[in-house]
Order: sequence, then C-alpha cells, then structure tokens
Amino acid sequence: MSSLESESNSWERGVLEDLAFASLKEQQKSRRWGYIFKGFIALYLIALLVIMFSSNNTAIHSETHTALVEINGVIAADAEANADTVITGIRDAFDNENAKGLIIRLNTPGGSPVQAGIINDEINRLKTTRPDFPVYAVIQDVCASGGYYIAVSAKEIYADKASIVGSIGVRMDSFGFTNAIEKLGVERRSITAGENKAFLDPFLPMREQDLNHAHTMLDNIHQQFIDVVKQGRGDRLVNNPDLFSGLFWSGEQALPLGLIDGLANSSTVARDIIGAEDIIDYTLRPNYLDQFAGKLGASISQFLSSSSTVRLN
Repeated sequence: MSSLESESNSWERGVLEDLAFASLKEQQKSRRWGYIFKGFIALYLIALLVIMFSSNNTAIHSETHTALVEINGVIAADAEANADTVITGIRDAFDNENAKGLIIRLNTPGGSPVQAGIINDEINRLKTTRPDFPVYAVIQDVCASGGYYIAVSAKEIYADKASIVGSIGVRMDSFGFTNAIEKLGVERRSITAGENKAFLDPFLPMREQDLNHAHTMLDNIHQQFIDVVKQGRGDRLVNNPDLFSGLFWSGEQALPLGLIDGLANSSTVARDIIGAEDIIDYTLRPNYLDQFAGKLGASISQFLSSSSTVRLN
C-alpha cells in the first residue's frame, strides 16, 4: 500500500472517529437534558402535591379543637377573601363535631358589600343549624368596613388594643377628566341608548341628578350596613353619633363604644373562652398559580374598565 493510500485511510478513520465521538457526545447531551427535563417534571409534580395537601385543611380531625378561618386582604369576588372560599371553610368547621368553636380571624380593610353580606348571612344561617357551636371574631391589625360587616355575625368580637376597628360607611370612587381632555383637545364621543346609561362617566361633566341618585343608593347600602351592625351587636353599642359616620378607632377605643367585647388574640380566645387550646386552620387555600393568573386578568380588566365600584372600605 502506498503512502498516499495510507494517509487517505488514516484521514477516513479520523473522520469516522470524529463523527462517532460527536454522535456519542450528542447522545450524552441529549440524555443529560432528558434527565434535567424529567427532574423539572418531578419537581413540578411534587410542588403540585405540596400545594394540594397544604390547601386541604378541611380533613376530619378526630381530636377536640378550635376551628379557625382567616379573612385576609380586600374582600372581593376575584380576591382570596371571596364569599365562596370563606364560606367553604366555615361550613367545614360547622360540619366537624370535634370542633368546639370557630374563630374568624380578620385582617382586612373591607371591600365588596355583596361578598361581605353573603358571608354574614351564611354564618347566621349556620348558627341556627348548630346552636351549641359558638363563633367568635378576632381582629388582627385591621377590621374595617366590610370586615366589620362580617365580624358582627359572631357571638363576640375581640381585638388587640392597637387594632383598627370600625369605618361603618360606604364609598364610591371615580375620577373626572373633563378639564384634562379639553386641554388636550380630545373630543369625547359616547353613544348610548337610555338617558342614564353614561351615568357618572368620568369624561363628561357631573350632572346633579347623577350625584343625587348616587347619594340615594349609597345611603340605602349604608342603612343596610347599620341594620346589620345593630342586629349583631344589639344593646352593646353605645349611643354615639359618630358610630356610623365612617370613623374608625383603636381596639382600646372601640371597647367602650361596644364595637368589640374585649382585648384578646386567637390563642387566648381558643384557650380561655372556647376551651379548646388546639387550633386547626380550616381556611381554604387557593392554588397560587391560578390565583396569580386570576389577579393578573382582574387587574387588566379593572384598568380597562372606567365604571365606579361601591365598596365598604
């Protein structure tokens, strides 16, 4: 064999070896990425299981205990503190015969009067199904407006001396951009069927009849709020003209006004009043991935909408 043929064969072998090594490296890399991908899938499944089990707080508990349902943040249909979620936890607590009492722990500035009213009504209904099952409200940092609307359904209300309590009133917020669009040279075009369809349009001048109607509606909802508070608190409320004015007070100030029954926290109420020191959380926890997606969609929807919203906060 000539040296030329030998060199040619050597070059071919080198190319074949390089191709073989490249193929092996590619297979190794593919396997490595496969392991990583499978690892991520396994972590994802484990995370889902953890979320599912951590949110399953409504299992039957065999030992005597105090049930707890938390209401945190703004009360709204698209928030964590919505009527369906809160009521599910409360019903589970009432259904468990080993629960000796229920604490509703509130830390909320208020929110939707509809959602708060639904929760209040359901608590009052459930109390008739199990009269020996006491419900107590415990206020943390804040329990204002819609939160207090819920709290008055409890047998007694407790708070810290520095808690914020009250704000028994109703509000509707909007903006007026009439002068702004005039300065920018923008022409407002609103085509409606129905003379009041553009009610409180922020780009149109405020009409006296719109303002009067809004006040009438808010006064009506405010009176509903007052009636619920009087029904829940009864003669424990003092005769004070500021009580239903929308003002709020510290827990220490709220006590002599009859807005709360004492200064205590959840552990104290469970141990000394209910008589079951062990506290089991029945709060229905959301899937946080779904919650994030829902909040994102709600934020976009709220940003795009120019309508006013009635709130108890």
